[in-house]
This record gives sequence, C-alpha cells and structure tokens, in this order.
Amino acid sequence: MNKTMPYHSPNTNTLRQSGVALFVVIVFVMLSMLLALWASRTSLFNELVVGNDADYQRAFEAAQALLQDAELDIRGEKADGSICAGSGDICRTGTADKFPVESKDVGLLLITLGGQTTQCRNGLCAKRSGKVDFWNNTDATKGPTLAQMATAGVGARYGQYTGAAVGTTTSPANPILADTSADNRGGWYWIEVLPYDDSSKNSGLIIGGPNNLLSLNLTPNIVYRITSLAFGRKPNTLVVLQQTYARQKLKD
Repeated sequence: MNKTMPYHSPNTNTLRQSGVALFVVIVFVMLSMLLALWASRTSLFNELVVGNDADYQRAFEAAQALLQDAELDIRGEKADGSICAGSGDICRTGTADKFPVESKDVGLLLITLGGQTTQCRNGLCAKRSGKVDFWNNTDATKGPTLAQMATAGVGARYGQYTGAAVGTTTSPANPILADTSADNRGGWYWIEVLPYDDSSKNSGLIIGGPNNLLSLNLTPNIVYRITSLAFGRKPNTLVVLQQTYARQKLKD
C-alpha cells in the first residue's frame, strides 16, 4: 500500500518578512555610512578653522614685532634698548636714507622719496597718495601695488636696520620673520614721514586745551605712520597693522 507524504506549501508571510528585514538592514548601513562621512567632514572643517586661526595669530604676532622694530629704527636703538651702532644697513650707518634730525632735513628727504615710483626707499616713505591700502591693490595705475612695495630697497625687513636677531632657518626666533626666501614671505614695514605746520601747535589740534593734556615736544615737527605686514605660512594669510608714532624730544 502506497503512502503519500503530506505537502506543505511555503509560508509567503515568512518570505515577505525576510525581505523587509534585509531592506531595513541596508537602510541602517547607509545611515551609518552617512553619519561617519558627516563626522569626518565636520572634523576636517574644524581642523581647517583651527589651523587658519593659528596661522593668523602667528602672522599677527609677527606684524606686532615689526611695529616694535620700526619704532626702534626711528629712535636709533637696538633691540635691547641700547644706542644703535653698527655698519651697513644696521643703524642706517651706510644707508642713504636716514631719519631727519633737523627741520631742514625733512624737505630734502621728502623730495628724494617723492622721486621714487613707490614714494618709498629703504623703509622710509613720503605720504602715500592714490590707493592708500596698497596691500589690496593690484593695479599699478591706481598707486603702488603690494608686489612693488614688498621688495628689497623699498620696504624694510625685521632687524634689517636694528640688528634684531631673527635666528636661522633651523632655529628661528620667529618662523615667519625668519623666512626671507621670497618677497611674499616673512614680513615688511614702511615708515611714512608726515611733517606738520608749526601753527598747528596753537590751533588746539595737538595741544589738548588749557590744561595742556597732550603737549608734544617734537624736533623736527614730524609724526611717523608705520605700516607693518606679515605673510602667514598659508598662502591666503596676510596681516596688516598700522600705528602713528610721535618721537618726543627728551629734555636735557
């Protein structure tokens, strides 16, 4: 007698549930991948922001050091505050352009500087005209450009006229200022010589009222405007600082 085994058809609900589970797993895997990608991009962005900020801060400190070096240049002092003495560019001993000591020297210096294309030479400048912010200028017809100003013989490097040490490439005192491998590396400063009329002393513009709150004792009557510029280690980092400096004549 033949016996037949009972036949059971496959459960379609079970097959359908297995397919849904696979789809859910694929969705979770894709979401995990997207989250990992988002986290990596966020981390990379934060790293770029921190790196750019650090590079800007380094360039800012270099620009501040250039301002201080320019002040020492004006006062004729070395970095340690002692009276400057040296040869060549240091202390401007062998440099043609020097800071005016008497009123008669001012006119001669400004005539010399005014004859230059950039109105600057050896870090000294006549009052700029045209496009004053030369660091943003690329059109020479509108005034000096950064490429014209940031070059030897026009701008001044850190320590060039004061003898301040920048260290070596392997052991730099400041890694930005020590890099003079190209004109668009390191830092520069320029000092504008700005004379004023003696009559301004009695106009109330300089002396601060009856209490003489802002008495300036200048000889000659000159105020200097210093512009310092430092390039960062990254290509797009550039810091420019300006300050006005009045060198008071000390009483004997």
